[in-house]
Amino acid sequence: MAPPPASLSAHNALSLLAPATARVSSGRWSSLSVSVSARPVTRVVSVALAPAAAVTAQRRLVAAAAATEMAPAASGEEGSKPFVEEMRAVAMKLHTKDQAREGEKEPEAPPVAKWEPSVEGYLRFLVDSKLVFQTLEDIVERAAVPWYAEFRNTGLERSEALKKDLEWFRQQGHTIPEPSPPGTTYASLLEELSEKDPQAFICHFYNVYFAHTAGGRMIGKKVSEKILNKKELEFYKWEGNLSQLLQNVRNKLNEVASSWSREEKDHCLEETEKSFAYSGGLLRHIFT
Repeated sequence: MAPPPASLSAHNALSLLAPATARVSSGRWSSLSVSVSARPVTRVVSVALAPAAAVTAQRRLVAAAAATEMAPAASGEEGSKPFVEEMRAVAMKLHTKDQAREGEKEPEAPPVAKWEPSVEGYLRFLVDSKLVFQTLEDIVERAAVPWYAEFRNTGLERSEALKKDLEWFRQQGHTIPEPSPPGTTYASLLEELSEKDPQAFICHFYNVYFAHTAGGRMIGKKVSEKILNKKELEFYKWEGNLSQLLQNVRNKLNEVASSWSREEKDHCLEETEKSFAYSGGLLRHIFT
């Protein structure tokens, strides 16, 4: 299992450090031709990384990338709460009260409007983001677990858009860096989870895509205003109606999760904090 992102030197209060513990799981699969069932075997691995205040600052930064448009899912299950609503509720608890009504965290980092990004750091963020999105796309294309195929060609895919953006930067005379540890480590984790722990993988899948369509767009706009003369990158454009694309994916997630046990659903939800930590490692590039 790839380790959680290690602590790096910080810029003011925007230091992002992984949680003090990471939950690592493995799963065993049967009856894949019709319905998929996992029985994860879980252990807790202690990782001494960061003081509590720094962890809170990390959560706030990542939550800023998720707060704006992670709207409640339309009800698709009669008599029960759609699972995507449970996923959203858990994610919202990692927000601050000024980011979302459901937020429970106290603010410790400055608001996005006061961030001071650099082109070099933003390029590192885009390169690592491209690797993560490409990895997600490759995983659902291979579909080692049959129901991953449900998430092919959703319209949310971002690797081709990022490829175009990086080429634009190249044409402006910028050197495009190679992927760095936050990106390569996260990509390796996604590959491993996709084979051994599908419920945990789906948690990362949901949070990466939905956070980018939400507050991720807000962050992109602020960065563009500060360092790109308000140019809108392809990374922040989608073909078709984005709200409908998101709803289609919500429906697929709810359908897939309908065959999971309560234990498997809870295991998926428990991965949320780790998904925030790894995404935070990528966002940190913008300020270092």
